[in-house]
Amino acid sequence: MDITVQENVSKKTASENEDVINRMFPNLFLVKLFPEIIIKSHSVRLSMIRTLNVNIRNVLKHFGIECKIQSKWDKLMVKCDNSQELPKLIEIMQNIPGIHSFAEVHCSSFTDVNDIYLQTKELYEGKLVGKTFCVRVKRKGTHDFTSIDVEKYVGGGLNQNLESNGVKLTNPDLQINIEIDQNQLYLIKNTHQGLGGYPLSTQEDVLSLISGGFDSGVSSFKFIKRGCKVHYCFFNMGGRDHEIGVKQEAYYLWNRFGSSHRVKFYSVPFEPVIAEILETMNKHLMGVILKRMMMRVASRIAQKNKIHALVTGESVGQVSSQTVTNLSVIDQVTDTMILRPLIVTDKQDIIDECRKIGTVEIAESMPEYCGVISQKPTTHAKLDDILEEEKKFNFKVIDKAVEDTVCTDIRDIAKETDGVLTEVTTVTSIAEDETVIDIRSQDEVDDEPLTLPGVKIINIPFYKISTTFGDLDQSKNYLLYCKNGVMSRIQALYLKEQGYNNVKIYRINS
Repeated sequence: MDITVQENVSKKTASENEDVINRMFPNLFLVKLFPEIIIKSHSVRLSMIRTLNVNIRNVLKHFGIECKIQSKWDKLMVKCDNSQELPKLIEIMQNIPGIHSFAEVHCSSFTDVNDIYLQTKELYEGKLVGKTFCVRVKRKGTHDFTSIDVEKYVGGGLNQNLESNGVKLTNPDLQINIEIDQNQLYLIKNTHQGLGGYPLSTQEDVLSLISGGFDSGVSSFKFIKRGCKVHYCFFNMGGRDHEIGVKQEAYYLWNRFGSSHRVKFYSVPFEPVIAEILETMNKHLMGVILKRMMMRVASRIAQKNKIHALVTGESVGQVSSQTVTNLSVIDQVTDTMILRPLIVTDKQDIIDECRKIGTVEIAESMPEYCGVISQKPTTHAKLDDILEEEKKFNFKVIDKAVEDTVCTDIRDIAKETDGVLTEVTTVTSIAEDETVIDIRSQDEVDDEPLTLPGVKIINIPFYKISTTFGDLDQSKNYLLYCKNGVMSRIQALYLKEQGYNNVKIYRINS
């Protein structure tokens, strides 16, 4: 008798503790793993699940969200606090590699089968009108009812009391999924598609040669999705403005899809290499030689930092240096593996993918500097001719480019300008004669319009501000605004460097 009383008290305490946790973390997701994870061996599967668990924690922490995660055999239970609105939280979860899909779940305790029915009825009352449905129950624990008992009771009650088109066990319009775990009831509300792929860092690191255009952004994304930590190597041929644009794309990709891990951004000063090529190389071979010089530098950076492969956005036949023959000649310059995920992808498909992942507007504004040295380029370069031509090249220029390469932690791109930007004022209030420039992309503006009563607001996307700011009335003062303050700080630095002193940064005082 004493033992029974003690067990009942223990169960009651556990139930109360669970209810407290549910109130603290009201957003509950049932996360389904990427199917390829499930078919791995026992040890590999467990390792990947543990990695995904840690990655979700890191990503949510990056966005200021507290969470609790419970690992199951083929899924994760993720409980989150209310520090982000539900749509934003869903968007964050959708962009974490390794998640096949996830469901919003209503979690509560229950007293009996009738209580389960009443809670289900409350949740689905407006969703069953004119639809056929069925109820599916998974149960774990000791109860005085079976899963089938619950399916019959809940299904019959809903059929009798709601205006549905009746129960249909095969291919219904709506399947109501209920999970019972001991004294906890889980009602599935909505299901969302995840990114898929492997959890980040379960595959080897790669170094993406990023130019800021359509191709390199998409190829980088594909390796993030496949579980690789993607570091970035940028060959600067267009000065500070070009570097800012490419850093924006790299930071965007990391912040949206890969923020669970630290990666590096390598900026290579490549203007001297371009000058050497223009001055000494055969004009028909310049394009292939340029790519070989890039591979030389990137390979040395990769080897020095124990990165296993290079990634490019090249596609067969897209430009003269990307014929099969020329790609073969380029590859022979290094022993480092060169991976080309877009090698047989059509340009329009690449642009469509670029738009889907959100980098299209950055890519559209990015100049293609490689094209400036293509002068009647050969499409069938011979390795012997290339090697003979490269004998004229001063390879000390390559050594210097590697030596002067600047390595930046991707997380610091948002704050690397802090010291320089001490002269750029950040304000939380707006003077009467000041105009706010909302530099967010049009999609962001449409989703969350900036409303400041009595204040003049103009929209100039960040990728256009550098070229259009000079057209504005320079007798006025302007405040740059973006949601997180990253792009506004970078663009303010650039404008200050160009001699514009009528620029400040505007932050909403939260």
